[in-house]
Amino acid sequence: MRLLHELAKIHASFDDPNLVSRAGLVPVMALAQRAGLAALAGEHVAIAGRCGVNAHLKVPCLVAGMIGGADSIDDMNLLRHGAMPALFGGIRAPSTLGSFLRSFTWGNARQAEKVSRLLLAELACRTALLPGKDVVAFVDIDSMQKRVYGHQKQGAAFGHTKIQGKSLLVRGLNALAATISTPLAAPVIAATRLRGGNAGSARGAASFAAESVTTARATGCAGTLVVRADSAFYSAAFTGAVRRAGAFFSVTVRMDPKVKAAIAAVPETAWTPIRYPRAIWDDQLRCWVPTPRWPRRNTPPSLRRRGRPSPPG
Repeated sequence: MRLLHELAKIHASFDDPNLVSRAGLVPVMALAQRAGLAALAGEHVAIAGRCGVNAHLKVPCLVAGMIGGADSIDDMNLLRHGAMPALFGGIRAPSTLGSFLRSFTWGNARQAEKVSRLLLAELACRTALLPGKDVVAFVDIDSMQKRVYGHQKQGAAFGHTKIQGKSLLVRGLNALAATISTPLAAPVIAATRLRGGNAGSARGAASFAAESVTTARATGCAGTLVVRADSAFYSAAFTGAVRRAGAFFSVTVRMDPKVKAAIAAVPETAWTPIRYPRAIWDDQLRCWVPTPRWPRRNTPPSLRRRGRPSPPG
């Protein structure tokens, strides 16, 4: 058996009119409909121009396409394969959805963020999305540099990212993301914000943290709420915004000269040993260390100072 056509001339498509390629969208979009996705989009997303109309139809289409695996405008055509139009109404063509997205301004993106926050709160009320949220919950905030390739891509610029542990300059867009989790629940995305590729991690992070805390409270996180971030967000503006929002914070402190001086001023007898979860006893260091163990040069001072816990036995 041999192939009779060139690979470049072959196009595979799902075109059986009686089958559905993504039946899993049925329960997902049913839940989104009950949570009011279309109504929220129609109420809060107002785009000027003729391509921005019918947000209550186009936003659910975009959500369904992304859930179905689409990562480009052309891929949104999966919503029209096979018997999909028999299951869902109001499906729009990829070109229509592309024109709709290109009509977005910064203000419209903020409107869409509000829709996302309100929808998440409604989903948390209807499902066991965050078990244990009434006791303790965590809001984790981080930034990421995403590479883009178009020469005229709006906002694209060079920014720092880490690839295999090496810091590199990558041309792309920079995004802030916040997730909500509990000790019993996997993280769910609470908020996102897209910035220019050369934006620093802490740019807009204070207001973003406040919005994320508000979203977490709206989902029912009534207990202790801790906002966690790395040293890029270490600033008075960020921690102040978290405290004003009524949450605790855990932010990695940069080892600047003032911090080093403060650590050096701590007496030898004042160090408190840390009991790490699932720790193992290190016979060489004669102390408990977390797993996996890091190299000796990165061992925290609390493990190198006095006041070690007693060895096992």
